[in-house]
Amino acid sequence: MSLSLIAKNIGESATLKLNEVAAILRAKGDPVIHLGGGEPKGKPPLDALLAATSMLNSGEIRYTPPDGTPALKKAIIRYTEEFYGWRPAPENVMASGGAKQAIMSALHAVLDPQSEVIYPAPYWVSYPEMVRLVGGVPVAVTPEDGSFIPRIEDIEQVVGSYTKMVIVNSPNNPSGAVYPESFIADVVEFCEKRGLWLLMDDIYHRLIFDGRKPLNPYDYAKDRSENSKLIIVNGVSKQYAMTGFRIGWAVGNRQLIEAMTNIQSHETSGPSALLQHAAVGAINGIQSSVEGLRATLENNRNVLVNELRAFDGVIIEEPGGTFYSFPDFSHYGTSSVKLSKFILDKVQVVTVPGVEFGMEGHLRLSYCGSIKDITDGIERIKWALDPNSPNELYIGERKLVRDWT
Repeated sequence: MSLSLIAKNIGESATLKLNEVAAILRAKGDPVIHLGGGEPKGKPPLDALLAATSMLNSGEIRYTPPDGTPALKKAIIRYTEEFYGWRPAPENVMASGGAKQAIMSALHAVLDPQSEVIYPAPYWVSYPEMVRLVGGVPVAVTPEDGSFIPRIEDIEQVVGSYTKMVIVNSPNNPSGAVYPESFIADVVEFCEKRGLWLLMDDIYHRLIFDGRKPLNPYDYAKDRSENSKLIIVNGVSKQYAMTGFRIGWAVGNRQLIEAMTNIQSHETSGPSALLQHAAVGAINGIQSSVEGLRATLENNRNVLVNELRAFDGVIIEEPGGTFYSFPDFSHYGTSSVKLSKFILDKVQVVTVPGVEFGMEGHLRLSYCGSIKDITDGIERIKWALDPNSPNELYIGERKLVRDWT
């Protein structure tokens, strides 16, 4: 079969594949624990559910404008003004089928073949593949000091004549790192000076811990005109626990948003009317669910970190946000793929190999599930890896016996 060069070189999403693996194991009745997940377990806000129900009852669910309904755009404008101190015009806003779709449309609108996109490592697994899908060249930048916190010097060293865009994701998936204010200020200033597009993937920006406040890149932007190359991407998936609703958005200059809208109109048309209506309910409704989720995740983070710090051979940097951690398991093996598979095969705990995020030796462990999942999952992993573990482990009534060293 003859496939395109792009099709031949694009791999499947590692995180979505593991979701599928976990679902298959659970359907078989296996006692799998999914520590690789990327969605909060809380319920969506009641306001979102009531809004969706109201529209369903009306039966009026039709096509929408390719850039989103007026009601949703109005809600996004209010949200942007509240959290970013800037009130965009409707022409500066495009709603999409999830933040991923917004990023994809932005890449289509900005990149030419062989254009380079720079992003710090560790990075979300989809960034390199998304850039390749539009014919661009992904360029990951690993902090020179081996930490999860990039420096502007790291980015400056790889910028060249083909560089078109920088993507920054803070709080970061997979590490949970919250980039310092100084870096955000530096990267905004640097991109303005060099005429580079700066895409801020802010999907986790309210899920932060230890009294932190969301950082606002507009605070450091000198250009807020229609020539600005700053793009803000966000959505309802994470902060409102609405992953299955698939509603995101982008805010940028009018020319960019017009181009993105034209592209989206041919690729997907407008997002679902029903799900946009639910998103309006979430954004305009009572916000206590966001704080409730944030507080729950912070407590889960504390439990996970304490469990991992009692685990000899594992190095963990405390996440400052999201619902991910990215501990270093290289003491137990140089291949994170083999290690992740070993853990799944032996004790049925799903993790995500660090190599998928650009850092070998690490595993991404999520703490968006229950406390019991966290403690039982780490207990199983420790039993599988620690040579000093007892010979037997009970999972419910099932007895596992170590047959490896």
